[in-house]
Amino acid sequence: QVQLVESGGGLVQPGGSLRLSCVGSGFIFSDQQINWFRRAPGKEREWVAAIVGEDMTNHRPSVAGRFSISRDNTKNTAYLQMNDLKPEDTAIYYCNVYISSQNYWGQGTQVTVSS
Repeated sequence: QVQLVESGGGLVQPGGSLRLSCVGSGFIFSDQQINWFRRAPGKEREWVAAIVGEDMTNHRPSVAGRFSISRDNTKNTAYLQMNDLKPEDTAIYYCNVYISSQNYWGQGTQVTVSS
């Protein structure tokens, strides 16, 4: 079955960096668009970034230039490099794929940006 496992979250000071990873299994990883979403405390889940194919990417405007999505299909892994983190980036970050009219989600990884 489809599984997504995120890792790499943690506590970081403003201006710091983190790299999140998402390992996928149970599907042909290279065939699928991979998305990152986040849910901040008290807010709705929001889309952050997407990657299609090897390197076609898109990022929400508030993170463009600071975050970068990438993938390594040989490792069935997608990444979200996050630089210049801000307190408003604090959230649980989720990996997502949409296959056969169904959304699949990982368990999420917590990112906390605080001094």
